[in-house]
Amino acid sequence: MATQAYSLPQWKPKHNPWAVALTVTLATFMEVLDTSIANVALPHIAGSLGASQDEATWVLTSYLVASAIILPISGWLSNRFGRKRFYMTCVVMFTVCSLLCGLAPTLPFLILARVLQGLGGGGLAPSEQAILADTFPIEKRGQAFAVYGMAVVFAPAIGPTLGGWITDNFNWHWIFFINLPVGLLSLFLSNRMVEDPPHLVARKEASKHLKIDFMGLGLVALGVGLLEFTLDKGQEKDWFSDTGIRVSFTAAIVLLIWFVYWEWKHPDPIVDIKLLKNRNFGTAVFLQLVLGMVLFGSTVLIPQYLQSLLGYTAERAGMVLSPAGFVLIIMMMIAGKTLGKVDARAMAAFGYFCTAVGVYNLTRLDLTTSYGTATLWRIFQMMALPFIFIPISTLNYVGVPAEKSNQISSLSNFARNIGGSAGTALLTTFIARTSQTHQQVLGSNVVRGSVAYNIYITRMQTLLVGRGMSVAQAAQTAMGQAYLQMQLQATMLSYKNAFVLLSALLFFLVPLPFLMRLPKKREKPAPEAVGH
Repeated sequence: MATQAYSLPQWKPKHNPWAVALTVTLATFMEVLDTSIANVALPHIAGSLGASQDEATWVLTSYLVASAIILPISGWLSNRFGRKRFYMTCVVMFTVCSLLCGLAPTLPFLILARVLQGLGGGGLAPSEQAILADTFPIEKRGQAFAVYGMAVVFAPAIGPTLGGWITDNFNWHWIFFINLPVGLLSLFLSNRMVEDPPHLVARKEASKHLKIDFMGLGLVALGVGLLEFTLDKGQEKDWFSDTGIRVSFTAAIVLLIWFVYWEWKHPDPIVDIKLLKNRNFGTAVFLQLVLGMVLFGSTVLIPQYLQSLLGYTAERAGMVLSPAGFVLIIMMMIAGKTLGKVDARAMAAFGYFCTAVGVYNLTRLDLTTSYGTATLWRIFQMMALPFIFIPISTLNYVGVPAEKSNQISSLSNFARNIGGSAGTALLTTFIARTSQTHQQVLGSNVVRGSVAYNIYITRMQTLLVGRGMSVAQAAQTAMGQAYLQMQLQATMLSYKNAFVLLSALLFFLVPLPFLMRLPKKREKPAPEAVGH
């Protein structure tokens, strides 16, 4: 099996591999940018279409559910219909549906367009990573994934700022219209540059005679869709106290267990579950799942903290995140060049350790943290991520047959996507619940006999009376301010607890990369290694 996996570098693409890498990276940039921009524009969309904020969140939820459904089956679709054809279909769907989103006259129309856009966008990332894995020899994959990773980190870095600028100076329709030229250019270049290697062509021909697993398709679509819905709407509906959430979660678990059993027995599975028996891939999927929880979770927590506790606008909170994206581009290049010179497992362990320290450092955030300090700490938290992403993405494919690269990339992206959804949902719930607990503890200490409380109330009353308030009104306002400060302190403590939890999780992962095997030296074709 291992020899088969590394026979791939004997095939060479017709075009320069780096031209192929830049071509597929273009669509990645478009898709990730659109997701981060849509988050910022949500209040504008709600106001323009006459919808409530809760109703408008379906613009985000519908996209997430659709992309989550397509992720695990994109590998099978690539094998069945040809990877280039599937990839270009995804680009067409995403681009056309971006136009429909921009033209949407009503919220239901926009949500439907976002569902179709999610089906297209969700299929892009797995196809792109599989294309890179097939196009580059094993010793060059680290640098190829570094180029791809630049788009993944740069797009969300500029997305919130760009989205705020577009919605403030134009209108929300343009956050979708800007995808059109990028999508058309990506389509043109993909048609010229991307090609299917011989093993994929043979796989496509062989699969024509096999029956489509409609049962597997139905089970994964319903199961993943219901799970994504549960994670996205759970906290909003108070989780299992809501009948709808209980039903959707139970149905999701039953359907997914049935799906795993069905696919394990099927001769041509939609998702090749047996790949998880491979030590490298099984470990990588778990690491990607947890990385998704931490990465997406912290990316949601920091802007929330800045806006709810420090009073930042959405655009200014986005500007705190943006510099980290530019630093990551440099770190991606460094990590890509470092990969071939050091043990990839040690590199990943180093990345997890540094990221854990960076996340723990965020516990120093308080109600007086300056803009510059918050920006620097965000950079420190994110800068080691390339040392995780690149080696894990490369070791993913070790010992796996070349014809399974589509399945590998689709399952890896699915794990990171579900991890992100689960992490965001669980952290949001964790903060809401622990904030209430901290408020009760702090409130028990705020009594009229407390010296600190009396000093605060006296000082606040004096200040308010000096500004023209009556004594009675000043006393009432001072008590209100004391309660507000207590709420802010309780929420701040809950965020600190969340960062401690995330850092502990990352510290636990530090030794796990060493469970993975390195590619054997003899498996690298000597002429190719010299030639590159």
